[in-house]
Amino acid sequence: MPSVVVLGSGTSNGVPMLGFRYPEGYLDNPKNNRTRSSVILLGPTGNLLVDCSPELRLQMSRERLYEIESVLITHTHADHIMGMDDLRSVCLLQRRPMPIYAWDRYQKDIQRIFPYAFPPYPEGVEVPKFDLRDVPPVLEVGGMRVDTFQVWHGKTTPVVGIRCNDFAYVTDVSEIPSEAEERLQDLDVLILDAVRLRAHPNHFNLEGALKKIAELRPKKTYLTHLSHDYDHEKTSSELPRGVELAWDGLRIEI
Repeated sequence: MPSVVVLGSGTSNGVPMLGFRYPEGYLDNPKNNRTRSSVILLGPTGNLLVDCSPELRLQMSRERLYEIESVLITHTHADHIMGMDDLRSVCLLQRRPMPIYAWDRYQKDIQRIFPYAFPPYPEGVEVPKFDLRDVPPVLEVGGMRVDTFQVWHGKTTPVVGIRCNDFAYVTDVSEIPSEAEERLQDLDVLILDAVRLRAHPNHFNLEGALKKIAELRPKKTYLTHLSHDYDHEKTSSELPRGVELAWDGLRIEI
């Protein structure tokens, strides 16, 4: 049975955030320590990494995951792509370029930010190698069928959402169009953005996420892309039934 691992559940600053002094005891709970948002889908014959956070190397090592079949980039904000250089070791070990699925506008960003991942080099030069591919409506990878759809992160940034079986992952979202909502019906598990408590122009806050969950009615929801507004144990005790905060290392059968 396929499964998903939450590699990172934190917002773009991560938790702890640089320069911030936390209340005594807050960081003693491992679930309050959050690396930048990413998941990996583990299928019967391979896997799909969704986004490459700045902590990618640490996340994969922590979970004892060593191979990556393909990568899907939801969008090219820094917290979702700045770990892409760490793919170089996987490319070298697997002796092939890494398939990277991204929309055309984001392929251009990747080519601009990582120009060294594309030209030919002499033998012995160790660089990541990216094989950029368009995002199909249905991605067949690792023995899994992954449906893709578009949501909005603010007014100008489209983001790829995914569904595999009765599981869906929607990160960095402030609006879910009706076409995407159709893909989010009858879910067993939804992982959904809920960046902070107060309103945010480009993300669901807690109130907005809970409202959307009430509309979609998945059996179980985990909130992700979390800031330090959330104390894991305290917030978890206050959430509606069927809703929990995600945490780094959470594993879910899908």
